[in-house]
Amino acid sequence: MPILNKDMQVCMSLAARPSNLGTRFHNYLYDELGLNFIYKAFTTTDLEGAVRGIRALGIRGCSVSMPFKEAIIPLVDVMEPSAVAIQSVNTVVNDDGVLTASNTDYEAVAQLLAEGEVDPAESVLLRGSGGMASAVAAAFRDARFERVTIVARNPVAGPALAQRYGFDWVAEDPEPDFDILVNVTPLGMRGDAEDVLAFSPKHIERASTVFDVVAFPSETPLVAAARAAAKNLITGAEVIALQAARQFERYTGVLLTPEQVARASEFSRAE
Repeated sequence: MPILNKDMQVCMSLAARPSNLGTRFHNYLYDELGLNFIYKAFTTTDLEGAVRGIRALGIRGCSVSMPFKEAIIPLVDVMEPSAVAIQSVNTVVNDDGVLTASNTDYEAVAQLLAEGEVDPAESVLLRGSGGMASAVAAAFRDARFERVTIVARNPVAGPALAQRYGFDWVAEDPEPDFDILVNVTPLGMRGDAEDVLAFSPKHIERASTVFDVVAFPSETPLVAAARAAAKNLITGAEVIALQAARQFERYTGVLLTPEQVARASEFSRAE
């Protein structure tokens, strides 16, 4: 990485609990490509002040995580279709004080669905009702999937998410009769839920494709079970790497190769 200098462009992230993932991913590629950029993670209790700082200091780009993804919407100038689709922002680009917002989570999922061996005629069981579940549900809708059931215990968020995208909702697991299983909850995530299988073995046995959005660890119990059963698999590690690559390209204007994304993703996880 170039030594710090007055012309270096700064990118950043805003999150309630910042991690080193984006910092390592972006800085690795700045170094590999010889770009005069630096990336730093931040948290804040003053979102409006942080956004004023982005404008005032000429911060080139900002990754946005919870709980700021919706709260930042009134503070930006332009909303790209990816952010409009789910009314949620995870990326902001600053062009001479004009802040343009997008959602690369949605874009990453949409790309993986387009590239994966999935058929819009297949039935989908999607577990979750939070912000990322909205991005995933919107991507399935826009890929013309119609037979989608949202399973979520939250009696408000679950039905609301299903209604927003024209899908069905159930509070408890239905019978194992779905072609595609999608986990968009913390089940299987590093920590208290790390050993929890997000869907039953019978659901996994019946399905042809399993999609786990959990990124840490990359080999969740659901991913491991699906891999052992030789199912078509989409992982959270793929989603988080691809969405970060989309952010990188917006900030720098440099298009990445799949090999570069893979190297940066591996480096970002090697802490």
